[in-house]
Amino acid sequence: MTPYRIALYYAPEAHDPLHQRASAWLGRDAVSGAALPQKPVAGADIAEITADARGYGFHATLKPPFRLQGDVQVALQMARDFAERTAPFTLPPLHVTDLDGFLALREATPCPALQALADGCVMALDAHRAPPTEAEIARRKPENLSPRQREYLAAWGYPYVFAEWRFHMTLTRRLTPAEKTIILPAVTKALGDSPGVARSVADICVFAQAAPGAPFTILERLTLRG
Repeated sequence: MTPYRIALYYAPEAHDPLHQRASAWLGRDAVSGAALPQKPVAGADIAEITADARGYGFHATLKPPFRLQGDVQVALQMARDFAERTAPFTLPPLHVTDLDGFLALREATPCPALQALADGCVMALDAHRAPPTEAEIARRKPENLSPRQREYLAAWGYPYVFAEWRFHMTLTRRLTPAEKTIILPAVTKALGDSPGVARSVADICVFAQAAPGAPFTILERLTLRG
């Protein structure tokens, strides 16, 4: 069956404590698709605060979700070919950051290899990306975007690629200042020391969404062999 949408993401392997702790925080494992019980956070509706991130699964976006045009197997083979010619590298330690009101894990030090990976992923599968509909474009609110972001939206179907891309692994929706005072220490405690360990980016993942509104799960993990 052809997925409704696919994406290229970075996601830690299932045995990585970061995957396990972050998945428990979000309430779903994107590897198995299983729902996970969330520990309550006093003074906050943790299920609601993590709902959007839970649907996408714990990840960092490389090639944003897109509808396919053409054969999904051909697109997957192009993704495999891209992984074959891409070299693994070391991901710097991560830390919880306020990113425009969202809490997310970001790299502690600059990593040019991350940017190069994301740029390559955006280009590698673009021939198989169906053009966005008018409704999809409208949801991006182009009137609020910068000129460069509008150019990226028109050319690549998403405004936050290339020079506008920032590595992040989303943990919450946008929070109010009062919510942040509760959630920041809670998520920091929940993740423990797992983000602060340097780890190898040795693969990328094809995530798939079966139908509109359905959660994303890992369709295939592609080893970097360049």
